[in-house]
Amino acid sequence: MRRKLRVYLDDADYARLARWARVRGWTKTQTIRAAVRALICADDGVDPLLAASGMIDGLPPDASMRLDGYLAATFVAERPPASRGGRT
Repeated sequence: MRRKLRVYLDDADYARLARWARVRGWTKTQTIRAAVRALICADDGVDPLLAASGMIDGLPPDASMRLDGYLAATFVAERPPASRGGRT
């Protein structure tokens, strides 16, 4: 069940929130929910990254030391659609 919460921010904090969300393609509401969850987890002493440790079976034994190399070897960037040149 979700409950409504009203939050007032000063202009500077609101602008930073809006900019942060826009850059990531999130809504301000999504951003605030994520921030609240992060603060609560941090306060509980739960580290989400450490909690994820061991969740994936079959990784190479040196995965933690060579993660960047493995990611670079498997990453495939998709090309954006070609521009049609004109405004829509």
